[in-house]
Amino acid sequence: MHTPRRPATRWATALFLALSVSAAWAAGSAGPGASATEAATLYAGATVIDGTGAAPRVNQDILVRAERIVAVGPHGSLEGTHDASFHTVDLHGSYVIPGLIDSHVHLATPPDAKRAQAILRRNLYAGVTAVRDMADDLRSVAELAREARAGEIPAPDIYYAALMAGPTFFLDPRVSAASYGVTPGKSPWMQSIDENTDLREAVTLARGTSATALKVYADLPPDLVAKITAEAHRQHIMVWAHSAVFPTRPADVINAGVDVVSHACYLAYQLEPVMLASYEDHTPFHDALLAPSGDDPVIAGLYRDMLKHGTILDATGSLFVRYDAERKTHPERKPLRCTGPTTTRLVRQAWKAGVPISTGTDSDGGLDQVWPSVYDEIRFLVHDVGMPPIEAIHSATLVGAQAAGQAKDMGSIEAGKLANFAVLSADPAKDIGNLQSIRMTVKRGRVYPRGGYPPVTKEEMDHDDED
Repeated sequence: MHTPRRPATRWATALFLALSVSAAWAAGSAGPGASATEAATLYAGATVIDGTGAAPRVNQDILVRAERIVAVGPHGSLEGTHDASFHTVDLHGSYVIPGLIDSHVHLATPPDAKRAQAILRRNLYAGVTAVRDMADDLRSVAELAREARAGEIPAPDIYYAALMAGPTFFLDPRVSAASYGVTPGKSPWMQSIDENTDLREAVTLARGTSATALKVYADLPPDLVAKITAEAHRQHIMVWAHSAVFPTRPADVINAGVDVVSHACYLAYQLEPVMLASYEDHTPFHDALLAPSGDDPVIAGLYRDMLKHGTILDATGSLFVRYDAERKTHPERKPLRCTGPTTTRLVRQAWKAGVPISTGTDSDGGLDQVWPSVYDEIRFLVHDVGMPPIEAIHSATLVGAQAAGQAKDMGSIEAGKLANFAVLSADPAKDIGNLQSIRMTVKRGRVYPRGGYPPVTKEEMDHDDED
């Protein structure tokens, strides 16, 4: 899979953030979690599930200094850790997993900082240490990302996309909401693309938002999807795309070389004899087109192509399963593009084929949700798709880091990576529901005890209606 270098335009911002964080720590005001300093902390005696898919390792020590993991090894084996200057946290009887990653969120369509901060807080205190924002008003998302990175708000780190789509998409009212004050399609974070667009300039403008990636969204023909992808990669920025960029079929999206495709459901449209002409046509996929039993051969071909290109699948399966269940009590609601069983079948075939699957949700769960939506996606992979819990944790950690282009720094518990992990009281390898036994989240070395979680309030979630 293409691994982009950090664009040069980000160095000034990165330096500013580093200096700001250092100054905050020095002043003793590093944010709502316990402050990370140069003093080392030894997390001792835990069972470690490292995120790689490997079996759990019992009685392990994790040595953390400032933001990063210095060493991991059997209890008592790490050199120098018997020094009295080390702060030790006894984790015997506990389980440690890497910080979870939700690879499909929307934080600002339209912008609502209070609500977004509430959702991000709920995520962090439940073990989510990074999210991938899939195109919103980046003026708001960039500020949330800065606040999260600096520790000014309790939140996962945020990696985000600038959107590109065909001209007809920009009639969508969501675009106006996410581009307020700018002509729809003309903002650097949501650009209308056609055959006359200077793609070099368009990608450069998108990079200027400090986006991690471009999102190729809708209403673009195959040649433009391929040209956008090639130019983005030339400029060392990732490409995240819908798995069908109507009218572009999934095979053409995948073969364009995009890094991640979202929505397993949309892959099914490869089987439609006549492809939908635009994203705005929400005609559901015709289930009868799939092979009556076993793996579908056309879908199998898509998965071979994904493996060849190193493409990650951001499945968003739990969304479709949950919506099916809701329609049983609300039959008046229009169906989504795929049923829950069809989506489950497509994701199961992807998993069996070896396609890497990340845990995106495309849902924030609303006020009534106690736990983050990514828990639903992980449960979907285990209980609906049939993944063993260890593999589902791998999807929610290392594969999520790869989808966000951040695997060098996060996604697994190993020396040199950020100290991003969750401490659980019960074994998630035996029961994935044990994610709810979380004791604390450690993000960039800062501790966020579950007991200190301020629950999301109605005022935070609904305050725009009251203004």
